[in-house]
Amino acid sequence: MTTRPAAVAGSFYPAAAGALREEVRAHLRNATSRAASSTPKALIAPHAGYVYSGPIAASAYARLEGARDRIERVVLLGPAHRVPVRGLALPGVDAFDTPLGAVPIDAEGARKLAALPQVEVSARAHAYEHSLEVHLPFLQHTLGSFTLLPLVVGDATADEVAEVLRSVWGGPETLIVVSSDLSHYLPYAEARRTDAHTAQAIVALAPTLDHLQACGATPVNGLLTIARRTGLRVEQLDLRNSGDTAGDRARVVGYGAWAVYEPAHRSREEEAGAGAADEGSRGDTLLALARGAIAQRLGIGSPPRAQAEFLRAHGASFVTLRRERELRGCIGSLEARRPLGEDVEHNARAAAFADPRFEPLAVHEFEEVRVEVSVLSAPQPIAAGSLDELRAQLRPHVDGLILRYGVQRATFLPQVWDTLPDAHDFIAQLQRKAGLPIGFWHGDLEVARYTVEKFAEE
Repeated sequence: MTTRPAAVAGSFYPAAAGALREEVRAHLRNATSRAASSTPKALIAPHAGYVYSGPIAASAYARLEGARDRIERVVLLGPAHRVPVRGLALPGVDAFDTPLGAVPIDAEGARKLAALPQVEVSARAHAYEHSLEVHLPFLQHTLGSFTLLPLVVGDATADEVAEVLRSVWGGPETLIVVSSDLSHYLPYAEARRTDAHTAQAIVALAPTLDHLQACGATPVNGLLTIARRTGLRVEQLDLRNSGDTAGDRARVVGYGAWAVYEPAHRSREEEAGAGAADEGSRGDTLLALARGAIAQRLGIGSPPRAQAEFLRAHGASFVTLRRERELRGCIGSLEARRPLGEDVEHNARAAAFADPRFEPLAVHEFEEVRVEVSVLSAPQPIAAGSLDELRAQLRPHVDGLILRYGVQRATFLPQVWDTLPDAHDFIAQLQRKAGLPIGFWHGDLEVARYTVEKFAEE
C-alpha cells in the first residue's frame, strides 16, 4: 500500500494529533454557520494555514454536522500551486496520511477518472500540494471514515472539470469539496470589494471567475457550470480575509465559504428539466437585454428592467448581429470588468453602432437583424512552444482563442470554427486579424483560450 504522507503538518496546521484535533474542534465551535436541515452536495472552502483561513473553512464544514453516517466518499479538487498540470491529476497512491490517520483512496473512482483524456496520474503534483491536504483534518473530524478522490487541477477548462465531476457525482453518499482562496495581496478595502464581486458571481452561478479573483477559479467554475445546468442553489456562509483573522491589513488574502444544495424532492428527470428551463430563461434574458439596448439607442424601445441575480455578477460577453445570415456587427469583452448585464448592453450598442467594419445600424434594419450573445469563461493560458504544439492543443468548435504580442491582440470566438474548421487556417486568420504575419511565432507571444455559452435568436 502506497501512502502520500502529510506535507504541511507543522506549518499549515499542528503536527501533533491532539493539538490538531483540538484546533479543528475550536474552529467548528466558533463557526459562523451551523448545520442546516439538509446536507450540502458540495462545499467551497479555503486552504490557507489554519490561523488565517481555519475559521472560514469551519463555516463550511459545520454544515456537515449530522452527515457522519451518510457521506461515504469525498471528491476533493484544489488548484496546483507547485507543479504544472495539464488538466487534472490523480495521485496514484492508495491513501493520504494526516496526523489524524490515513484516508483511503476511492480506487474504483480513480480508475474511472483515469480513463478521461483530461485526467493524468502525477504523484509529483500531489507530493507537496497543500490545497487538498489542509481540508482532510476537517473532513476526518466531521465525517469519520470515508474514501477520498483527490484531484489537483491545473490547465483545464470549466467544461473539462464539469465532465470529471459529472462522472463521479454519485448520490447522497458523495460530497464534492472545491478548495480555493480568493484575492491575493491586495490592500484590505480593495480586497473586500474584489471578493464581494467574486462572492456575488458564485451565488449567481456564474462560471466566469479568473485567477486574480480566486486561485481555485478553474475547479470553482467547473462546479458552477454543473450547478447552473442542474438547478442547484448556492448559499454563502462566510466571507473574510486574513486582515480579519491573523494578518495585517496592508496586503491580505481573501477567503470565503459556500454550500451548494441540490433541489429537494426532485427526480433526476425533474432536475434535468429545471436545469434546461433555467438555461433557457438565462438566454432569453440576455437576448432581450441586448435587443432592448439597441432599440433604446434607436429611440424605438428600451431594455427590460434587469432583476436576475446573475446579471449583477461580473462577466464578459460578446454580442454578434447578423442580417440575412451575414455578419452585421460583433463587439465584446475578453475580461469580466463589470456586471454581466451592463456588459451585454454596452456590447450590444457597440456591435450595432460602433463596429468600424460597418455603418451604424439603421431603424429599418432593426427587425431584420438577429442577435447572438456569448458569455465567456475566464481565459486560460496555453503553454505551447510552437505553432504545431498550439494546433495540437486546440479543440475545434469548443475553444475561443486569444493571441497577444505586445500591443497587437485579436480573438476568434468558438463560432468561427464553423467557417474555419481547420486549426491551421483558424490560427493563420487570427494572426492576420492581429496584424501578425501568418506563421509568426515568438517566445513573447501570449496565447489563451476560453469557452462560451451561446444564446441566439431564431
